[in-house]
Amino acid sequence: MQFGVVNKNMPIPATGNSSQPAQNGSAYSLADILVNLKALDVNRANQIKMTEIQTGTSQEDLIRRLNLVSDEDLAKAKATLYNIPYVDLNATPSSPEALAVLPQEVAEKFKVFPLALDKIQKQLVIAMADPMDISAIEFIEQKTGYHVKPQAANPTKVDEFVSTRYTSSLSQEVTEAMKDVAPDKEKIQTLDLSKTGFIREEKIAEIVSHILDFAMRSRSSDVHIEPQEKSTRVRYRIDGILQEKLTIPRELHDSLVSRIKILCGMKIDEKRIPQDGRFNFKSGDNEVDLRVSSLPTSWGEKIVMRLLKKSGGVPELVELGLRGQGLKNLQDAILRPHGIVIICGPTGSGKTTTLYSLISKINTPKVNIVTLEDPIEYKIAGVNQVQINPAAGLTFASGLRAFLRQDPNIILVGEIRDKETADLAIQASLTGHLVFSTLHTNDASGALPRLLDMGAEPYLLASSMTAIVAQRVVRKIHDECKESYAPDPKILTEMKAVVGNLWPADKEVKFYKGKGDAECGNSGYFGRIGIFEVLPVTEKISRLILARSAASDIEKEAKEEGMITLKQDGYLKVFEGVTTAEEVLRVAQE
Repeated sequence: MQFGVVNKNMPIPATGNSSQPAQNGSAYSLADILVNLKALDVNRANQIKMTEIQTGTSQEDLIRRLNLVSDEDLAKAKATLYNIPYVDLNATPSSPEALAVLPQEVAEKFKVFPLALDKIQKQLVIAMADPMDISAIEFIEQKTGYHVKPQAANPTKVDEFVSTRYTSSLSQEVTEAMKDVAPDKEKIQTLDLSKTGFIREEKIAEIVSHILDFAMRSRSSDVHIEPQEKSTRVRYRIDGILQEKLTIPRELHDSLVSRIKILCGMKIDEKRIPQDGRFNFKSGDNEVDLRVSSLPTSWGEKIVMRLLKKSGGVPELVELGLRGQGLKNLQDAILRPHGIVIICGPTGSGKTTTLYSLISKINTPKVNIVTLEDPIEYKIAGVNQVQINPAAGLTFASGLRAFLRQDPNIILVGEIRDKETADLAIQASLTGHLVFSTLHTNDASGALPRLLDMGAEPYLLASSMTAIVAQRVVRKIHDECKESYAPDPKILTEMKAVVGNLWPADKEVKFYKGKGDAECGNSGYFGRIGIFEVLPVTEKISRLILARSAASDIEKEAKEEGMITLKQDGYLKVFEGVTTAEEVLRVAQE
């Protein structure tokens, strides 16, 4: 073996105390920093440093040649070594301003990606594969006229972002639209409202269209337009997680907000109080209904737009993620002519979608279905849907009282919020109606004590309740970039304890995660699915209600009768390769 050449099997020379990273004076070397990041073994680091002395080859070259650490860990270590910031490009929005300043061919040549532009300070923030490339920094400063602030980034991600973000539709389209509304003083004044209340600059309308078009293509449920001190950021909630995708010059914020307010019928000159509105937006063959909310903040008005699809239909129960005994118990409950079915979970857990799915399943010309909602999210043909209006006196309680005079078979009440609504729902079920509603409780067993706390009579509740469903929504692994991996032993132990006898004994359990690609936005997830626990109200559960038993006692009895809990259902979906253990813990950890 040639002296001084590192390979993964060579003996490691002794270099003093191997339990601590070696230091050269007070400064850590690249290998020492990687040890601190837990990306490199101490012995391997000592070996690298010894070989550097023996051969004169830099530590970085040795580490790269042997592929000892990932590009990301190496970039983080270099950022620490050179005392400059490290940037995770996956969590960084596009800045059309910065992209417009630095041409793509320059970015490709020097392996850099523009992140942000400060026209007042004349600064350009760029992510660099090699943040110590002084010649690249000098060239970019001469080319753009801006002072460069370098940040270290994963070289692979820099290449990927240069090739995709310059050509990605959102960044490119907004960059093009902004060329005619460059934030200089004279141009900005033309963006203000005229006396007639219309925005003169049509490019602002174009930017809004691009923002909404991207929301539809990326399957977003919400769009947030948030003013900040120096810029406006645009975030999209994709598969339940907010992702920052775009920054827009601060000077354009008021014009963007005014355009959206005009579209949804808000008062454009009222900026001191929250407002609500809605409008339709069509892109290609798809159309969405947007529910818009404005909120005055310290830097200006924040806009949130909720996208409600008009096409695509209501999913089937199986598509939602219901299966096995839980699905059978729920189907039995909704086929009864009377009783109460409650769906539980926090905001954003998919309760409304499940209710619509249940209603659609039993919606026939032979039954009269009336719903009382806040707000009506989807229109269902053949169902009489009513929007509550507290200001006019139409509340859940008053609407439910009116419903009983409408000869209904099935009643959906958006939420049981108080004793009056709870009592009316129970009375409706006892007089031969099938009632659906929701409650904000964490699990199915907690719904019964909550209703008792509202003042519902135990004997009435025990005879009217038929089933309670608790649910959460988890992200699904993206099939196109799915790969197997070995899970953390701690998570494995916890899963075995939770799942118990449901652990698949006849086959080896494999765990999967998404590697991340362009289609899933490098998240490794694509789409969502529900995890459920379905508690049928049996004779034994009814006796516990009569005794005003605690939620823990009700859950214990339900488990003995075969109920699968939220976590168990989530972990079963992990075994099937549908989602990850981290997702289940994110939404179902108590």
